[in-house]
Amino acid sequence: MGKKHKPRSGSRGFWPRKRAANIYDTFKTHPEVKEVMPLDFAGYKAGMTHLIMNDNRKASVTHGKEIATPVTILDCPSLVVAGIKTYKADSNGAYYSVGIIWAEKVSKDLERKTRVPKKIEAKKPLEHAEKNLEKLSDIRLLVHTKPRESGIGKKRPELFEIVLGGDLKQKLDYAKQRIGKEIRAPDVFKEGEFVDVKAVTKGKGFEGPVKRFGIKIRSRKNKKKMRHVGTLGPRQWARVRPNISPMAGQLGFQTRTEINKRILKIGSKSNPKAGWPHYGLVNGDYILLSGSVPGPKKRLIMLRKSLNPPKRTDHVEVKQVAV
Repeated sequence: MGKKHKPRSGSRGFWPRKRAANIYDTFKTHPEVKEVMPLDFAGYKAGMTHLIMNDNRKASVTHGKEIATPVTILDCPSLVVAGIKTYKADSNGAYYSVGIIWAEKVSKDLERKTRVPKKIEAKKPLEHAEKNLEKLSDIRLLVHTKPRESGIGKKRPELFEIVLGGDLKQKLDYAKQRIGKEIRAPDVFKEGEFVDVKAVTKGKGFEGPVKRFGIKIRSRKNKKKMRHVGTLGPRQWARVRPNISPMAGQLGFQTRTEINKRILKIGSKSNPKAGWPHYGLVNGDYILLSGSVPGPKKRLIMLRKSLNPPKRTDHVEVKQVAV
């Protein structure tokens, strides 16, 4: 009988394994899009279900048949454009913020999240940005969520930036049209499109090396410790090398990005009879993503247009959603 072999579980790309700095995070890179449009969106994770759809993949064994696919439902209330953020580039090419052009009417709930100036003048800063457009390097939208319209029931919104496609002039014209207004999920994504997902995973707290790394449990003849690593490293180093030996520590509550999640359906108001368990009711727009998404229910999930989408032309044909 061959010897059992189990490689070290877990990727070395996720070090140090510590708690995330924020409960939600934005994307640092985006695809190059010539058309002026938002490249990001966000929604609250409501739960998982499954749907019946036609399998249109040509190489699939079940091609042309109805299949059941697990999906994640994201509650996507519209995002409010609270302002426009302008950027310049330094000598090293790094962007730094020049200022924020606030909308004339700002939601009162936004004061729960950040400090908003009492007197807001949007016309003069916009005119100043148009005159000095050549000196700017990027223009982004400053948006906040509307959690009162979600199933969570909280009041404090999340505040983050949205990157736009197109050149600087197109970005400024689009931002002027959208400031103070709302952006809905159908304005950004379409059914059948691939997106990248970023979220903070479920927090497991302080865990041992067996659960954290999947190491083998030692036999009963080992003294005192069974759910413990055998050795902390070679003798000649005379010290414990960091990030080499599996040790106890924080598990979960870490920022993770998953690529190429397909949008199977975009709709509004889809709820079970008693609502989504441990979430509530989805009263507005929602997005159905194929597969699972990191994070627990009620967590904010960031969406981005895929950096490297697969070349698939098959049409998504949803028959029924199990709710």
